Amino acid sequence: MTELLTLLDLDDLGDDRFRGYSPASAGSHLYGGQVVAQALVAATRTVPADRPAHSLHAYFVLAGDPRIPIDFAVERVRDGRSFTTRRCEATQRGRVIFSLEASFQLREPGLTHAADMPPATAPEDLPTIDALIERFQAFLPAPAEPWQKRASSLDMRVVAPEALLSPTRAGQLIWFRVQEPLPDDEATHAALLAYLSDMTLLNTALMVHGRNIFDPRIQVASLDHALWIHARPRVDDWLLYVQESPAASHARGLTFGRIYTRDGRLLASSAQEGLIRLRTNL
Repeated sequence: MTELLTLLDLDDLGDDRFRGYSPASAGSHLYGGQVVAQALVAATRTVPADRPAHSLHAYFVLAGDPRIPIDFAVERVRDGRSFTTRRCEATQRGRVIFSLEASFQLREPGLTHAADMPPATAPEDLPTIDALIERFQAFLPAPAEPWQKRASSLDMRVVAPEALLSPTRAGQLIWFRVQEPLPDDEATHAALLAYLSDMTLLNTALMVHGRNIFDPRIQVASLDHALWIHARPRVDDWLLYVQESPAASHARGLTFGRIYTRDGRLLASSAQEGLIRLRTNL
């Protein structure tokens, strides 16, 4: 948990510029959700505290290198009476690797409706990730091994895990939570929600074809990501991530997600398109 919160504690370089770092456990690939979360933190630091983030739209431009720092530059696009807009670019070695635009709003009352949460087995009645790994060990490819061994502050439970190994158009349902209590700071929970919203989303497009992100025959990368936050988030309690993939074509897969609180309130919605290119040189 300390390492996860340290990711969000950016160095302030002045003039709306910030610097972030990757965890020692990052390996050779920069996790997209990390850059999304850090860019949101950078943008949030330039906005009044009474205006929480309600949406973000981001593009992954180049693959990042977790071995070197990431510099974030925030542009103050607009400061309105109700809404504040920020643009943030992340660079490494002087090259843009990621861009984000985020909108913040002074919270106000209004009309309310939301899609219902689908039925789902309670997380306590589902196997832990460690139990699932042991169950499916023989089916997991070698590239999954580092992910299996990496320590995590996240508790995740998969509803209907057998669907992970067979073609399905039904999507997937995943319970998740940060295992240790977090501060009440809303900005911290919003940043961690952005961090976790990238998790497993693109894999939903591969499940339709009986594949997964660890398949060495497929090149996988996030291309863009969007998140809408409908209510004050809390990520140290169980959340249900409902994921589906309506389409894939031209080596790209589109995925949508809805994140619900345990009592059925729609907390956030997400969308992502990613590269799912079949390798021809294997």
